[in-house]
Amino acid sequence: MKKEESRFAPGTVFEGLTSLRAVFRASDAGVSDRRVLRVLVDETKKKSRAKELGWLTAEAVRRGFPLEYVSSAAIDALSTGSSHGGVIAECSSRTIPPLASYEPPENGFAVLLEGIEDPYNFGYALRSLYACGADAVVLSPRNWMSAAGVVCRSSAGASELLPVYESEPVPSAAFFRGRGYRVLCAGIRDSRSSFDCDMRRPLYLIVGGEKRGISGALLAEADEVVRIDYGREFGGSLSAASAASMLGYEVMRQNRTSKE
Repeated sequence: MKKEESRFAPGTVFEGLTSLRAVFRASDAGVSDRRVLRVLVDETKKKSRAKELGWLTAEAVRRGFPLEYVSSAAIDALSTGSSHGGVIAECSSRTIPPLASYEPPENGFAVLLEGIEDPYNFGYALRSLYACGADAVVLSPRNWMSAAGVVCRSSAGASELLPVYESEPVPSAAFFRGRGYRVLCAGIRDSRSSFDCDMRRPLYLIVGGEKRGISGALLAEADEVVRIDYGREFGGSLSAASAASMLGYEVMRQNRTSKE
């Protein structure tokens, strides 16, 4: 399989120390039940990465997984990217619990990502949502978490650190509304600008992919439709990752509190 094609394939090979640290942190925090099964290290990196590999060796002993030194060719055969720095980890799968098991905070912010068609775009969206303080992400049963290694790398580890739940999209809106959350859908028709829309918490934000968007049934569940205004005439749409980033940070802006 070509590497360009392999990014779409299911896989639990995590590349690079950033991804591996995220797996450790998520496990320690109880966010994920993913386990590291073994770590492979490029034998040519022993000297250049001695300090980092010393830490990794100690983690292997503490967490009980084997660490093996292998050839560069072996690392390249298992990886899909080139930014792994000579370290890859084979991991177990992660359980994604049903949304019904989630207890949303009273003043929380959750996001549904629906219909994103590329694992890198999906990962970029998760990175921004984690950075802007989202409490949880909801995914439909058909999602990119099966390509966990690629998503983790593109999200800089955020995909492992974010609490993630699974639900069919339409019932998820009722779930959050029943807990006092407003439901906003990103869209154009009958919408209000994000500059003027009330995006205060508690909030459930729904962002769709740039090709398919959000279904009519899901739009009908929204308390309001929110749009992103452009600085000029533009007939296209932003990527889902860009839309999630801009709306997520608008939520953060409207909910910021003074630190004085």
